[in-house]
Amino acid sequence: MERVRELDVRFIRLQFTDILGLIKNVDIPAEQLEKALDGQVLFDGSSIEGFVRVEEADMLLRPDPQTFAVFPWQEQGEGATARLICDVCHADGTPFEGDPRGTLKRVCAEAAKLGFTMMVGPEPEFFLFLREPDGRPTTKPIDQASYFDLGPVDRGEECRRDCVLALQKMGFEIESSHHEVAPGQHEIDFKYTDAVAAADNIATFRFVVRTIAIQHGLHASFMPKPVAGVNGSGMHLHMSLFRDGENAFYDPSQPDGVSPLLKQFIAGLLLHAPAYTAICNPLINSYKRLVPGYEAPSYIAWSERNRSPLVRIPARRGRSTRIELRSPDPACNPYLALAVTLAAGLDGIKRGLTPPPAVNRNIYAMTPEEREAEGIGMLPQSLRDALVALEADPVIREALGEQVYRRFVEAKSIEWEIYRSQVHQWELDQYLSIF
Repeated sequence: MERVRELDVRFIRLQFTDILGLIKNVDIPAEQLEKALDGQVLFDGSSIEGFVRVEEADMLLRPDPQTFAVFPWQEQGEGATARLICDVCHADGTPFEGDPRGTLKRVCAEAAKLGFTMMVGPEPEFFLFLREPDGRPTTKPIDQASYFDLGPVDRGEECRRDCVLALQKMGFEIESSHHEVAPGQHEIDFKYTDAVAAADNIATFRFVVRTIAIQHGLHASFMPKPVAGVNGSGMHLHMSLFRDGENAFYDPSQPDGVSPLLKQFIAGLLLHAPAYTAICNPLINSYKRLVPGYEAPSYIAWSERNRSPLVRIPARRGRSTRIELRSPDPACNPYLALAVTLAAGLDGIKRGLTPPPAVNRNIYAMTPEEREAEGIGMLPQSLRDALVALEADPVIREALGEQVYRRFVEAKSIEWEIYRSQVHQWELDQYLSIF
């Protein structure tokens, strides 16, 4: 409250996410902050995707004081707006089972019982597109640059720089930013932190990038595959488990420097990959990205070197020993994505699973027979396939909890049915003049 006075904060956004990962908020004047911190702010949960029925609509927001941050784009003299990320509770103060942030906290508590804290470093990608004169977004990229290009070829450099500056003002430690492979595609990487803080950061990142892009007259899109024929946008997750302040994935006594625990975690990730794909790749469009030829993983395998499999072990060791999960895309709900991938890895540890041999060849160049001989399966090829896999996996369902699982599948099944019943332009172009 002292910081609110010092920084001349006039309004505070009490933020939370729905099951789809979209940020929602209740805006309060700064004078109501004490009431908010006491958990006395109610909202209508029946109006939020995946929350509760009308007859049990009153929900409480419980702000997390550690998430206090001031938005850096207010004009001088107007007073500032800050945000607090909230946990969602029932009217009696008990945690709400359908709160994605609460879901991740519950799985992190399970990890803590085993002595582990998961640390996550995300690498989200996005596109910067031009807008029509009336403000509508297009899929016309701001530039024709490619990987690691710089200005003047990279015409999104100024917008990306302003995104980095805004994020730094909000407390992010940015490690790098650069142009990605596709025209108009960019990546900003921020420092690893514990899983809940990492999910908070991802949600904040998307909001900040879209806001700064609007200020530049651009549209920032986290859609996984907005343009056919070029790379889609991923969000690689660098994950490690720490125990007693030390990286439990590092073992200097092993020839490769990685612990058996890391390989058990990988085994869990591979085993449950079909099911958690529904959460990590939640859009119908997500599966336009997960195809061979565009650097996104299509096959369930791991490697110590190459970048074609689902899971990779980067070269650095010591405290930086980690695995890189390459399938998630930036449209996912970060709280649910981290919850299910952590649960998958922990299942591998609990059961002492052993992963199949590492695949250090380019999987895309292998024949189907070679992949079959190596036991390399495919990720689900559609949202419907992923939902079927999710339904069949009790470990991932339990990680989500019945409320989140049921409402997520319900929403996505409706989405699939609407898509399935549409006649798309490709079909008309392909068939109308022939049949």
